[in-house]
Amino acid sequence: MKELISYRLHVVANLLSRGAELRYRREFGVSLWEWRTLALLGDAAEPLSLNHLAHAAGIHKSQMSRVVSGLARRGLVLREADEADARGVRLALTGRGRKAYAGLIRAASERNESFRSCLSANEHAVFERALAKLAGRARDMIHGEKEIK
Repeated sequence: MKELISYRLHVVANLLSRGAELRYRREFGVSLWEWRTLALLGDAAEPLSLNHLAHAAGIHKSQMSRVVSGLARRGLVLREADEADARGVRLALTGRGRKAYAGLIRAASERNESFRSCLSANEHAVFERALAKLAGRARDMIHGEKEIK
């Protein structure tokens, strides 16, 4: 099992995430899911629905609702009624949320640069091509699985 590409990528992704969460909790008092939520909202050009946010983060709507509730209680996320959907809400960063987002992006960029610096220019180029190939193959395999019924 340990030679499986998917397993090895999962291990590396978990290591990257654990290190990020330790730093983001220490510096900003946010969990990894809170960081991802702030990042998605900070990158958005307009407020997002809870459904859109959960889908973009790849987590269940109920879990995203709990994350958003915690961020709203701390004054980082603003909930507004969705004019197009009476039951829906639109989510955006508050001023405090934007400040936290800016700091988190700075920290994420520093971490990213640290990881990039351990690769030579050639290794980085090969890595990028390999990731793109693996992602393409994974998409093809998902499509193939959906075709089988």
